[in-house]
Amino acid sequence: MKRLIVWWEARKVGTLTRTQGGLGQFLYDPAWLEDPLTPSLSIALPKGPDVFPARKSLTYFNGLLPEGATRRAVANQVGVSEANTYGLLERLGGEVAGAIQLLPEGIEPSSGLAGDQPIPLDDGDLLRLIDELPFRPLLVGDQRLRLSLAGAQAKAAVVMVGGRIAKPVPGQPTTHILKPAVSRFAGLVENEAFCMKLAKAVGLRVAPVEARVLQVGALEPRTFLLVERYDRAMAGGRIERLHQEDFCQSLGLDANRKYQAEGGPGFKECFELVDRHSAEPALDRIQFLDAIVFNIIAGNSDAHGKNFSFLHPRVGRGGLRLAPLYDLVSTAPYSGEIDQRFAMKVGRAGTLEEVTPKEWLRMVEQVGVAMPYLRKRVLALAESVAAMAHPVAAELSHLDQAFLRDLAMTLVKRARKCAGTFPP
Repeated sequence: MKRLIVWWEARKVGTLTRTQGGLGQFLYDPAWLEDPLTPSLSIALPKGPDVFPARKSLTYFNGLLPEGATRRAVANQVGVSEANTYGLLERLGGEVAGAIQLLPEGIEPSSGLAGDQPIPLDDGDLLRLIDELPFRPLLVGDQRLRLSLAGAQAKAAVVMVGGRIAKPVPGQPTTHILKPAVSRFAGLVENEAFCMKLAKAVGLRVAPVEARVLQVGALEPRTFLLVERYDRAMAGGRIERLHQEDFCQSLGLDANRKYQAEGGPGFKECFELVDRHSAEPALDRIQFLDAIVFNIIAGNSDAHGKNFSFLHPRVGRGGLRLAPLYDLVSTAPYSGEIDQRFAMKVGRAGTLEEVTPKEWLRMVEQVGVAMPYLRKRVLALAESVAAMAHPVAAELSHLDQAFLRDLAMTLVKRARKCAGTFPP
């Protein structure tokens, strides 16, 4: 019977055991259970002495792995079935979202810096990495690295050395996520950089991002996004992993149920999570409400249950807080390819055109927000977005300005339309 040990820094959290059917059952380690300061791995996996059956265990652990075509590409590269969650974790679980590492029995975690040091990539190496990501996401194929990131987009986890990008050495916590341009969706890097920076400009907490353009000789430039990992922090001169779980993991829902229409969470379930588990529910309710309004204005129809997370404190310090926002993208420019209906409905409304005061009222009754306060936040954020959209676009002067001007104009129009859902 095969086992993966789940580590939180140098402490053993528990064991994921492969069953005869190829699935995994999770059991907390007795020493972890006995320490009153150690947290649960997930809200859906509360501390206790009993074994969690595969059905419950894998809703959390499967959420650490990529999805869709990226998952298929990774599975092909490592030679396992894409449905084999345990097998994928065995090969990729050394560096995942949050504080944990999943390592085979007999292998203990290390910082990875006792010997090798990460070497910054030169422009040619970085170009090859970017061009290979659609076929070799997550740097699979490098036998020394075991990395995983959730989501459907091909990307890589990297470290920064003096402002330059480097592959991590085995065992090293990564600091940034590199997201290349996607040929299917023109301007996607510009889009995410703009939406993330705009959200910050209007007062939301977001993960820091930087858009870069790589020019190598006469070759076509490569545009990519660097997202600083909010689940990593510097502590005593070293990178420390911070734990996190997305809302689907918190609710015990598999990643294929991340949309409300597929049985995933709506605003009601998300607000209930915040109310029950946040250490500062009043503050996090405000942050989450502002995120909802911003996504409606931005036209982000892909704001599903895996795009919101809790950030855990260091062991023994504080409680759960809503994580900074990430993956903010306007899907409006891709209306021909992406469904424009909201991932979570406003009342019964699935699009901005369907939002009325009646639908806002239905929503506030579900989530326990006062209607006057909601109106105040919608009008304030709509005004801020309309005022800041073009200045933020202009700040990204090294990117496609034609695309950004069009996107800024779209969001200004949506902001005004959203404000107009309330009577004067």
